[in-house]
Amino acid sequence: MITSCQIRAARALINWSARELANKSGVGVATIRRMELAEGVPSSNAQNLELIKKTLEMLGVQFIGTPEDRPGVRLNVTKR
Repeated sequence: MITSCQIRAARALINWSARELANKSGVGVATIRRMELAEGVPSSNAQNLELIKKTLEMLGVQFIGTPEDRPGVRLNVTKR
């Protein structure tokens, strides 16, 4: 699972708006914005979280840590 902070940080890394992520992932922009406002792991459809995660990973974002232990993101520039 990924956290709301990781989603926001990942978007910042690749300089994407919530709308761009919504368009590419197939998840509604309102859903993404709600997820990003949550504390910790968003209480959302697990499938939507996975779609967001996979979309960001295809762009080189790596999710590190766990929700409980130093969650973060980094960019794998070789994938971009």
